[in-house]
Amino acid sequence: MQEEEYNEEYSEEFGNQETITKVTGMYKDWFLDYASYVILERAVPGIRDGFKPVQRRILHSMKDLDDGRYNKVANIVGHTMQYHPHGDASIADAMVQIGQKELLIDMQGNWGNILTGDRAAASRYIEARLSKFALDVVFNPKTTNWQASYDGRRKEPIDLPVKFPMLLAQGAEGIAVGLSTKILPHNFKELIDASIKHLRGRSFTLVPDFLTGGIADVSAYNDGKRGGKIRIRAKISQHDKRTLVITEIPFGTTTTTLIDSILKANDKGKIKIKKIEDNTSANVEILVHLPSGISPDKTIDALYAFTNCENSISPLCCVIENNKPVFIGVSEILKLSTDHTLELLKQELEIQLNELEEQWHFASLERIFIENRIYRDIEEEETWLGVIKAIDEGLKPHIKHLKRAITEEDIVRLTEIRIKKISKFDIDKAKQFIESLEDKIAAVKNHLENLIDFAIDYFKNLKTKYGKGKERKTEIRLFDDIVATKVVMRNTKLYVNREEGFVGTSLKRDEYVDDCADIDDVIVFRKDGVMMITKVDAKTFVGKDIIHVAVFKKNDKRTVYNMMYRDGRSGPSYMKRFNVTGVTRDKEYNLTAGNKASVVLYFTANPNGEAEVVTINLRAVGSIKKLKWDIDFSDLAIKGRGSKGNIVSKYTIKKIDLKSEGVSTLKPRKIWFDEVVQRLNVDGRGDLLGEFKGEDRLLIINQKGVVKTIKPELTTHFDADMIVLEKWIPEKPISAIYFDGEKEKYFVKRFMIDNPNKEEIFISEHPKSQLEIVATDYRPMAEVIFSKRSLEPIEVNFEEFIAVKGIKALGNQLTTDKIKQVNMLEPLTYEAPIINEVEVNDEEIIDDGTLDSEDKTKESDNDGQTALF
Repeated sequence: MQEEEYNEEYSEEFGNQETITKVTGMYKDWFLDYASYVILERAVPGIRDGFKPVQRRILHSMKDLDDGRYNKVANIVGHTMQYHPHGDASIADAMVQIGQKELLIDMQGNWGNILTGDRAAASRYIEARLSKFALDVVFNPKTTNWQASYDGRRKEPIDLPVKFPMLLAQGAEGIAVGLSTKILPHNFKELIDASIKHLRGRSFTLVPDFLTGGIADVSAYNDGKRGGKIRIRAKISQHDKRTLVITEIPFGTTTTTLIDSILKANDKGKIKIKKIEDNTSANVEILVHLPSGISPDKTIDALYAFTNCENSISPLCCVIENNKPVFIGVSEILKLSTDHTLELLKQELEIQLNELEEQWHFASLERIFIENRIYRDIEEEETWLGVIKAIDEGLKPHIKHLKRAITEEDIVRLTEIRIKKISKFDIDKAKQFIESLEDKIAAVKNHLENLIDFAIDYFKNLKTKYGKGKERKTEIRLFDDIVATKVVMRNTKLYVNREEGFVGTSLKRDEYVDDCADIDDVIVFRKDGVMMITKVDAKTFVGKDIIHVAVFKKNDKRTVYNMMYRDGRSGPSYMKRFNVTGVTRDKEYNLTAGNKASVVLYFTANPNGEAEVVTINLRAVGSIKKLKWDIDFSDLAIKGRGSKGNIVSKYTIKKIDLKSEGVSTLKPRKIWFDEVVQRLNVDGRGDLLGEFKGEDRLLIINQKGVVKTIKPELTTHFDADMIVLEKWIPEKPISAIYFDGEKEKYFVKRFMIDNPNKEEIFISEHPKSQLEIVATDYRPMAEVIFSKRSLEPIEVNFEEFIAVKGIKALGNQLTTDKIKQVNMLEPLTYEAPIINEVEVNDEEIIDDGTLDSEDKTKESDNDGQTALF
């Protein structure tokens, strides 16, 4: 009360300012209790067995009910409520999640589908029992620590004695008060291998594996700790020229959410598709049909960039250890789990040893009792104490070899031996039984002395017994970064009003510039020598007297701008060549010397670094002798946009005429193929394919006998069955040996590619036809080894065997005998004819492939040469 009065007085004196009131008393205690309860009892798994409390109680209940047959899930849920003080719906949902991980529960009925997101049937319709794996590794009442259930009526395990890194195999996710956890699932076999490596003192690395498959980049996984990240993609391939097929989906998505994201991206204009078919049943199969004229390669990248076909997952390993939440990595979790398994195996061996020794002790006592007929000593005894004492006295002369003293309990057990057993007692069998116990005791002691080897054998046995069908499903690969502006579908048209100075997508009555997307930028050059870059919008004012406008491509080093301008109102004229790789958006940059009234006299944008020849015409003033001459832009070096340029003339220029079209002054670009990510690049990663000019193409041949040539665009995707990828030389023949399935014979053929724009198959399309070998050398040689050992290997000189024919020709028959193997030999020497190459200027410009062929054509057609005077 006093505190309230103080706050009122404070408020009146200083105004309605915020005050801090500390929460004390029961509020503080209640919230702390609630937070602790959610962390420890609901959301975060324990590190010892890898289970949350609800999961632990479900499995314990299933063990209570286990009789080898299936139980209704509704019955299991009801039984679990004796241990778990929550509703049946939450228990049933948790049980379905355990079952869908396909490790601990043997399911029957409709348990839902992790691929499609379909829910499981009601718990009264589905059944479950513990899997054999769960029975082997999860339960052992002798090594379990127990506690009273929430109502005190029953016992429940504090932790289940799990002898396997279950937490990493299943993964876990939960949100508590003030913290959360997200542990990704890992591969069953790889976890066992890592445990064995840890036991042997070797290092190991763990990466996630998902039941949904997909492709993952785990380079930034950071051992599953906070701050790590993995990227996972759907597996997309080209079904045919107009169809893509998705066969695996990223973790955390379903076919339904994936298709919805694709449709949304299509509605927003990011991608362009015709229709989607979902044929998913046991396996994922989503067919994405494309309209004509849409690149499948570009669409694959766009699906990764704008839809759920690529997801980013941030792991966070939080677990309960000693009743406290701790943040550790997956490697540490595996080490702790493996060490815990080792301790449990030791406990089990010690218990087993104790039991065997007790059996040996009593079997030895029993043998002494019967062999020496000590039971007769009790005939005269009238009291129970006398019976006990008589047996004790009778045993004393024969117990020197026993390993412990005889207790009253031992004597009582001897008195309980039936007369039938005494009458049928076989000394030899008793001896053999004791010896077998001694062998078992020796074996258990040996296991305890070599505990590490015993644990390794235990893990190996798990892998052999349960590892079938648990191979890795998620492919590990490094991803290349996809630049959204390069793959976005440009389905909006950009217009310009040069005089009034507006650019935008709503100016449909004005001049068309190019197709664009809403994430694109626009580059604008004005007559006063000012350049600016702005984002695509419906209508944007950029300044009057626009001389050039285009969709801007960031880091584009191949587009070169040629420009002449007058410095100030009556100053000299300059010329310059420059490129623009990146600037601050909506900032004006002056490309002239900066003096007032400067004006651009001539300007061209050249998408491939072209340098034209122009004619300068001066105004006839005074005693000027030379009024006209030619200037070649290729004589000028490419510099930064801020350079002043070279002087053209100090006199007034009347007009500038284009004399001849420009040729590229840039080097042929070197292109590499990175096999790790299966992509082309210009960064020197992978194998060098060669130097490529504008007209050069790549040759691609796959195992199915399909050959094609393509332009070397950096967005191209390559199939897994590709066997040849190299720079295409039109004059070089292609040689092949193949088996014709229809004729059941082997043929040799040599051919040229007549139509570089057409994809063709050069072996027969019979289902049994098979390509044995293909060579792209000028004069190839091959060795053929036959299946029959009686046939000697032969050498094939392709050049002598057959002349170059058409791609559809059958070829010459090689043999009817079955071939075991074909080996390529060193090709014969070939002297290529000398070709005079056209020299180009050695400009320091490197192509990064931001312009594809379509963009280059449009840029050249629309903005190739623009003479102002």
